[in-house]
Amino acid sequence: MGKETGFLEVERKDRDYIVPEERLKSYREFTIPPSEDKLKSQASRCMNCGIPYCHNGCPVNNIIPDWNHLVYEGDWQNALDVLHSTNNFPEFTGRICPAPCEASCTLNITDEPVTIKSIEMAIIDRGWDEGWVKPQVPAVRSGKSVAVVGSGPAGLSCAQQLARAGHAVTVFEKSDRIGGLLRYGIPDFKMEKHLINRRAVQMEAEGVTFRSSTEVGVDVSIKSLKENFDAVVLAGGAETARPLEIPGAELSGVRLAMEFLTQQNKRNAGDDEVRAAPRGTLSAEGKHVVVLGGGDTGSDCVGTSNRQGAASVTQLEIMPKPPEHEDKALTWPDWPMKLRTTSSHEEGVERDWSVLTKRVVGEDGKVTGLECAHIEWKDGKFTEVEGSTFTLKADLILLAMGFLGPVKSGMLDQAGVELDGRGNVLGNTEDYKSSEENIFACGDMRRGQSLVVWAIREGRQAARSVDEALMGTTELPR
Repeated sequence: MGKETGFLEVERKDRDYIVPEERLKSYREFTIPPSEDKLKSQASRCMNCGIPYCHNGCPVNNIIPDWNHLVYEGDWQNALDVLHSTNNFPEFTGRICPAPCEASCTLNITDEPVTIKSIEMAIIDRGWDEGWVKPQVPAVRSGKSVAVVGSGPAGLSCAQQLARAGHAVTVFEKSDRIGGLLRYGIPDFKMEKHLINRRAVQMEAEGVTFRSSTEVGVDVSIKSLKENFDAVVLAGGAETARPLEIPGAELSGVRLAMEFLTQQNKRNAGDDEVRAAPRGTLSAEGKHVVVLGGGDTGSDCVGTSNRQGAASVTQLEIMPKPPEHEDKALTWPDWPMKLRTTSSHEEGVERDWSVLTKRVVGEDGKVTGLECAHIEWKDGKFTEVEGSTFTLKADLILLAMGFLGPVKSGMLDQAGVELDGRGNVLGNTEDYKSSEENIFACGDMRRGQSLVVWAIREGRQAARSVDEALMGTTELPR
C-alpha cells in the first residue's frame, strides 16, 4: 500500500487553515485544500501494515489503506468507490469526525499518523466536483415501505441504504429542514450545509421522500406509521440535555448550547429573527460568556461566541485536565484520553478544569456571574478544594454538558418500546430491533450521545436488519 518507503521519506503534513483573525470574520469553512501532489505524497505514507489497525479504529470500518494507495496512484474515481463502499457521507466525516482512525494508525506510535481525514475529504470533494457522485436508483422495487424517524446521520444513512435496496422510504423530520444534528448542531464553519442539501437531492432521486416540519408523536402518531408502513426505524437522536442543578440556574442568561447553536445556523441559512429565535434572540455579542462542558459542543459554542463578538469566552470542565500526551504503551491503538485543542480554542478562550459550579449570580433577574470552586479526587470521591471558591463575570452561560438520552414524551411514549438502563431505546447491534414488532432503533436514540461516524454505522447496519426482516434475505453490507 502506498510507497513502501513513503513513511520514511515523507513527513506528515496536514491541511492548512485560514488564520484565526481572518476566519472569525465569517461562518464559512476555513480549511485550505491541499494540492493533488501533496495529497499523493501524504497517501504514500500508508505503510502496508501487517495489521491495519485503522480499520478497527474507524467505526464504519473504512478500507483506508486501499483508498490511500489509489490516491497515491492518482486513481481518484476508484478511491471514491472504495470510500463509498463503507461510508454513505464521507464529506460529513471528513470534516467533523475526530478521526479515531488516525489515533489507531501504526505511525501514530511516533505521533505522525497518515493524514487519513484530509485524504478522505479530498476524495469525496473531488468526486462531487468531477460529477462522479450520482444517484444509485434500484433496478427493482420491493413493494415494501419503511418510515425513518429523524434525518440526522443515522436516519439519512439508514434511509439511503433502504432506498437502494428497493424499498419506498419516507423520512420524517420535526425541524423545518432535514439534517438533524448535522444541520442545526454543527456550526457552518465546521461543515457548510450545502453538503447536506446536495445529498438530499441525490436521495430523492433514489426514491427517498422527506417530510420536514412533521414531528412523530405530535403531528403524526406512531400508530399511524405502523399502519401505513411495513417497518419503522427510530433514529431521532439523544436530545435531552443534562440540566444545571444549582441555585440561579433558572435565570434568563442560562441557556442550552443547542439553542444557541441552532439560532446561528438558522441565521446563516437566511432565516429572519422570528424564525431563527422564536424564544428571543440569543447572542454573545459584547457579553462575557461562560461555556459549561469541555467537549465538542462546548468548543462549537466557543467558536460561535467569538464570531458573534463576545467580550470574553471561558470554558469550564468538571473533569481533571487530561495529559497533553498519552502513554502510547498503554493506549495505542485505542482512542486515547488526552488534551485536545480545537480550532475554536485557537481563536480565543480561557479554559479551566476540575471546576465545580456552585451558584449562578444574578441581579434583577439577569446573570452577572458564576460562583465556582476547584475540586480534587480524594478518599474515593471528588471533594471541593478548601479556599478555592471564585466567581467569574458572566452575562451568558451556555450549557454544553452532554445529553441524557432521547426525549421520552410523544413518540417514545406512544411507541411503548422498552428502554435500557440509561434511558435509550433498548436494542442490540445484531438486529437493531426494539421490543415492539417491526420497530427498529439506531444512532444516538439507541446508543446514547455519540459521534456522527457511529450514527452512520448504526444507520447502515439497521438498514441491513430491516431489509432482511422484510425480505428474508439481504445483500446490504454491515
